[in-house]
Amino acid sequence: MDFLKVLPLLFLLAGCTMPRYLFKQSIGQLKIQTSGEANEKVLADPRISQEHKDKIKIIVDAKNFFLKYFDHKDSGIYSKTIFLDEPAVSWLVIASKHDEIKAYEHSFPFMGSFPYLGFFSKKDAENFEQGLRKEKLVTYIRPVYAYSTLGYFEDRILSSFFEYDEVELVELVFHELFHTLFFVKDNVEFNENLASFMSDRLLEEYFKENPKLSLYRKQQNAHRRFDQQLVSIAKGVEVEFEKKRPTLTPTDAKKIVSTVVTELLIPVVKDFCSQQQLAAKDCPDKIEEWNQARLAALLTYQSSQNFLDKLIKDMDAKLFYSQLKVWQKEWSKDSSGKSFMEFLETKI
Repeated sequence: MDFLKVLPLLFLLAGCTMPRYLFKQSIGQLKIQTSGEANEKVLADPRISQEHKDKIKIIVDAKNFFLKYFDHKDSGIYSKTIFLDEPAVSWLVIASKHDEIKAYEHSFPFMGSFPYLGFFSKKDAENFEQGLRKEKLVTYIRPVYAYSTLGYFEDRILSSFFEYDEVELVELVFHELFHTLFFVKDNVEFNENLASFMSDRLLEEYFKENPKLSLYRKQQNAHRRFDQQLVSIAKGVEVEFEKKRPTLTPTDAKKIVSTVVTELLIPVVKDFCSQQQLAAKDCPDKIEEWNQARLAALLTYQSSQNFLDKLIKDMDAKLFYSQLKVWQKEWSKDSSGKSFMEFLETKI
């Protein structure tokens, strides 16, 4: 990457709202973009494990399949690999007001609003979290193992990708690459759900009759049922909050969350962890791990699977993508003020 091309962007970001945050994250992204070894060199390095080399080959093959499928030019994405010092590449901070199960949004000029902020440094994430708590917000931090720069930069293969097995890894690549093809400003939930939907459809094209996909589907269905249960519980907390308004205090809200988590959520989590034989460290069954912000995170990424199923009808993924671009162009000329999601509802 040409540093001179990136430098004006850094100064531009530094002059926006929350300049320190934007500047530091830009520097973090710049470090990633100026790091990494060419995949060919990594694959030839005897110090790199065969397991990691196999994962790199899977990623490259999935990328090539994706680009060919959508007839998209190779921008150099995933042509280099970075071995991180940490298991995660970044950390997301999600916040919520005490009396809501709704992600607190952060707005930036030109870039829109986001229901979370990401940090390349865990310490920076924790410092930001402390600031939000001083503003009387409830917070939740979670690790991120992959992300997309939406095609603005040549994303790297990160060692954090290697946490995933083959099918998950291919789906991850499809998901992140789809963000580079299609992205709607100010609609994180729709973008995430659409990328998940399209990557899921592409798995069928990529794996065909491979038995690995059948096994993955069973696991996936179990996870979806689990997620639906958690989303239902989170919505139940919202209902309880509404019953107490307008006299709902932070203490009352905390008590409601604690009761629901203890009596409803934790038993569901423990049952799921047992069924999936998850290690203790991977099972979120501690009461203190759950609050308004974590419940809000569940609703932020609530699946739109049924809606998209109705929308795609009998189209394959490639045709659906083409149709989405047509609809996006129509929406940009629409004067009704509808969100893109609302506009698409008229197409069902």
